[in-house]
Amino acid sequence: MTNIREIAKMAEVSVTTVSRVLNNYPYVSAQKREKVMAVVKKLNYTPNMNAVHLSKGKTNIIAVVLPFVDHPYFSTILKGIAAKALEQHYQFMVCQTNYNANEEKQALQLLQTRQVDGVIICSKTSKWEEIEPYTEFGPIVACEDTGQHLVSSVYIDHYEGFLLGMKHLISRGHTSIGYCIARGNSYNSCLRKQAYQDMLMQIGAPLQQEWMFEQCLTIADGVRVVKQLMNMENQPTALLVSSDQVAAGIIAEAKKHDIRVPEDLAVIGFDNHAISQVLDITTIEYPGEKLGEAAFLLTYKHIYSDKYEPKKQQLMFHLIERSTT
Repeated sequence: MTNIREIAKMAEVSVTTVSRVLNNYPYVSAQKREKVMAVVKKLNYTPNMNAVHLSKGKTNIIAVVLPFVDHPYFSTILKGIAAKALEQHYQFMVCQTNYNANEEKQALQLLQTRQVDGVIICSKTSKWEEIEPYTEFGPIVACEDTGQHLVSSVYIDHYEGFLLGMKHLISRGHTSIGYCIARGNSYNSCLRKQAYQDMLMQIGAPLQQEWMFEQCLTIADGVRVVKQLMNMENQPTALLVSSDQVAAGIIAEAKKHDIRVPEDLAVIGFDNHAISQVLDITTIEYPGEKLGEAAFLLTYKHIYSDKYEPKKQQLMFHLIERSTT
């Protein structure tokens, strides 16, 4: 089996030079690089990547933990990760979990067994107390605020995001406001609920439990919300929705029932995905792609640092007013 010593001998260069060429390192003359690559091509040589990884102490792979690959919220983050990974000649392994804690643990074990260099967690169901110990084996970066836990994070303040949406609806004269969120017990959803409740309390409006919709992730969930509203004697005049997909479903179904948007029902989405632009939905822009880019760069920085010291990076957001409010 061909090895780099044979390549070095045939190319009349040192083993170190061959190694630098194969690993695309600088400081090799063009002439020597051409000689090495000519021999590599002649011998049809393919590096043993396991040996390369062992020698470098790196796999050049990160794991990306996310519940669903087909939801725009997560695919936008993934797009940002992919862009920066490509720039740094890194690959990423997608670990879809469906919010299953055992699947999340398996992804973390990839870090423990040195099969990946780092882990980016887009969303999870496991507790941080269960995740934090794995930072002993390599860097972990979360796409949400990790609080006092020793896990790095890149995030936006979802409390302030929902507060902004509530203030906008109230400024338009709405006091009968409902919300649609995803998982009711997740960290981000709890922040959103708190902002919602705080603003209702501030204006003296009562909480209406039947207007608080959870497990809303898709267009179909938006359709479901409108069907539930149709069976209510007392209906909200506005909905603050944590996903543009759900908001789109609400608007489409409302039209079928002659519910005018925004005259009868104002709607604010969240994310500023393409569907909100097409349907002209007022939304709170979530910088998902930038978040993915920042999460990868922070992971990459940790990988090549001597010591893992958790960092936090908060990204900004803003409201984009369109025709649904």
